[in-house]
Amino acid sequence: MELAIKIFQFILSISILVILHELGHFLPAKWFKTKVEKFYLFFDPWFSVVKKKIGETEYGIGWLPFGGYVKIAGMVDESMDTEQLKQPAQPWEFRAKPAWQRLIIMMGGVTVNFFLAWIIYGCLSFFNGETTFDTAKVDAPMNYTSVAKGMGFQDGDKILKVDGKTQNNLDKLALDVLLSDEITVLRNGKEFTFSTNDEGKAMAFRDENPKAFLTPRFPAIIDSIYNPKTAQAGLKLGDQIVSVDGKKISYYDEFQTTVRNSAGKDIKVDVMRGGAIQPLVLSVSKEGTLGLASYKQLQKFYETKHFTFGQSIGRGFTRSIESLTYQVKQFKLIFNKKVQGYKKVGGPLAIIKNMPVDKAKDGSVSIDWTAFWSFTAMFSVWLAFLNLIPIPGLDGGHVIFTLYEMIVGKPVPQKVLENAQMVGVIFLLGLMLLIFGADIFKIITNKF
Repeated sequence: MELAIKIFQFILSISILVILHELGHFLPAKWFKTKVEKFYLFFDPWFSVVKKKIGETEYGIGWLPFGGYVKIAGMVDESMDTEQLKQPAQPWEFRAKPAWQRLIIMMGGVTVNFFLAWIIYGCLSFFNGETTFDTAKVDAPMNYTSVAKGMGFQDGDKILKVDGKTQNNLDKLALDVLLSDEITVLRNGKEFTFSTNDEGKAMAFRDENPKAFLTPRFPAIIDSIYNPKTAQAGLKLGDQIVSVDGKKISYYDEFQTTVRNSAGKDIKVDVMRGGAIQPLVLSVSKEGTLGLASYKQLQKFYETKHFTFGQSIGRGFTRSIESLTYQVKQFKLIFNKKVQGYKKVGGPLAIIKNMPVDKAKDGSVSIDWTAFWSFTAMFSVWLAFLNLIPIPGLDGGHVIFTLYEMIVGKPVPQKVLENAQMVGVIFLLGLMLLIFGADIFKIITNKF
């Protein structure tokens, strides 16, 4: 059921993005009286799932869910249908329109993608507000794993700045560190700045969750007990773990580590209860768990900010720019020889695997609509950016050729456009096969 929900969300999100992106091309083309021969959701090599002709345009749904397209008469596009281009240009064709009109038609898709993200982020801010974990409220230093220490952190460091900027939002802090060049911390009572080590970042990317190297620390005060045996052993809600097998425990992550290392064993635990120490013996499962938790105390570090309608408009724009900035910055990790972030890049199967779902305590799953729309907004910005890359076959390639014509005063030769488009299509198809193949390889090797 969970997989079915994830697949549904992926198809729904892609369908929304593709249809609106292609409408961004379709509507300006119609306004400028340019003939649109096809409007397709998904690609339709050899055959289509659904097709219907209305007026001069064939509308349809293809079987290959990797995008979609509009086929505009008189334009060299991914269909590589150049037969009509051998004939004199007709008034309704794309090539017969002024350069400024062609530029608007080609920019329509990415423009719609950006405005869609802006609208979604604005609505999320207006209706839901924004909840963040404020690290400035946490007195204890962060928990630094071996990965964090590989980047240059030391136990006891308090992060002050990342690349010269303060960041108190926990969700963004770990990503900022991964993307950073230098960190300023309070170490032994003094400010200290160090350059982040790429080898440590590489270690982070080898983990299933690259951002898990940085977590807040808090006392080991028990607020939930799920295992009856643990409760029967005498542990109670509100107990604070102060030592395990004689080893002092100050933070919950220290307790978790000790428990994991004691899988299948009994441990002697001292707890603080009502100002007095109570000794207990707890049995750790073979999986290295006790069936308890200590997370409710973190709720005091969360804060929700609400926005008026007017504020949400500006906030939607800011969040779109932030999303785009983070995604562009991640390119330096993808192409970094030491970090090798490209190994974390995934295709459709990876996206489906990571689609958000809402899991209830009874095990049932449903769509987390807030997370779904956040993903759709992020992906919309990402598609806008990718389509603007000046590669023939993408909108950015057409834009470059059109801008060249507007600057130089004469169009790029038709043969050059055809050859460039062919190279671009081959490159993009190869890239798609590579990414999809990487997904399959990860499944086969159990690294997905």
